[in-house]
Amino acid sequence: MHCGFCLQSCPTYLVTGDEADGPRGRIVLMKGLHEGRLTTEDETLAWHLDRCLGCRACEPVCPSGVEYAPALEASRELLARFRPIPASVRLIHAVMAEPLLRRPLLALARMIRPLAAPLVGAGRLRFALGMLVATRYRWRPIDTSNPAGARDATAQGIDTPVVLFGGCIMEGLFSHVHAATERVLRANGYEPVKVTGQGCCGALHVHAGQDGGARRLARQNLAAFAAAPNEALIAVDAAGCGALLKEYDRVLDGEHPHGELMAFTARVHDVSELLASCGPRRGGPLPLRVAYDPPCHLLHAQRVSTAPEKLLGAIPELKRVWHEDAELCCGSAGSYSLAQPELSLEVLERKVDAICASSPDLVVTGNPGCAMQIGAGLRARGSNIGVVHPVELLDRSYERAGFYGH
Repeated sequence: MHCGFCLQSCPTYLVTGDEADGPRGRIVLMKGLHEGRLTTEDETLAWHLDRCLGCRACEPVCPSGVEYAPALEASRELLARFRPIPASVRLIHAVMAEPLLRRPLLALARMIRPLAAPLVGAGRLRFALGMLVATRYRWRPIDTSNPAGARDATAQGIDTPVVLFGGCIMEGLFSHVHAATERVLRANGYEPVKVTGQGCCGALHVHAGQDGGARRLARQNLAAFAAAPNEALIAVDAAGCGALLKEYDRVLDGEHPHGELMAFTARVHDVSELLASCGPRRGGPLPLRVAYDPPCHLLHAQRVSTAPEKLLGAIPELKRVWHEDAELCCGSAGSYSLAQPELSLEVLERKVDAICASSPDLVVTGNPGCAMQIGAGLRARGSNIGVVHPVELLDRSYERAGFYGH
């Protein structure tokens, strides 16, 4: 007998109602593949595994402690050896992995971003433009004329060295979130340290079965972080990246000394975890209604739930509004929206319905894919609800408190 909690937490099962699309049915299929009872040519196997979001919502509720993600990734790697990954997915992965391609293309995207707002809506192209527009909420610029004064003004005074993980899409389209993260960390007693040579974490690749590409990127990042001070923590402001960085011991199992991998993963923290561990410092008032939408790979993979709420709790006059389906996937799931566009939008539709029903001023989420997917979905619906990262709100609150300016 099965308790069925995994099915209740699975967005694709809730959308399709097909039990084989739930975690329970997929575990049976994956077990059959690895035991040799099913082959990679089995169309039913591929169809059901392709439709899984990989959101890992089934893992926390499983009474047997089944680690679903490693089994799914291993199965997709086997499938990828015998059939092509969609060209659009391979193209995105290649661009994100190669800085010489990624940086000029994302620079071009930043140039297009301000011009794309009038063109967003439903349909593949207009939705894609909506995702681009959603990468940056149109705040008023922050006065950072006295950034050192922010650190001097704090009572924390611990100056713990911390390296911010750059990543690929975050570096290219969410650099404003990186800047906010550094200011907020500094205001809470951390001292940001620069480390060059970082790149894509490899999460997009491992989720699609391109484990070789993920291992190559993991090795590159480990080499880059070897130059950081041994005591430096690693702050991540993208939930999907943080989840994989914390699992580099699994990605590079057998290729790297286990002790070194464990030491590395122990240093990795979501930015909300670091801020919650030291307070965070209370800021100035922001009279806004916000709906927090936890990223799957923060809530389910990293099991971080209370830290982002402590961060939001440090902002006076900020009102939290609850919305249904907050803990369900938005349908982005890395490159899932490219590989399974129809199902991705069906899953998103539930999310947008719930958000619109709660009528917040802003949606708050800590992952770039979620911000882009939800933001585009809201714009396609004609809603003016914006999507921001939690540290952006705390950054605004700190500016309101006078931590940055004269």
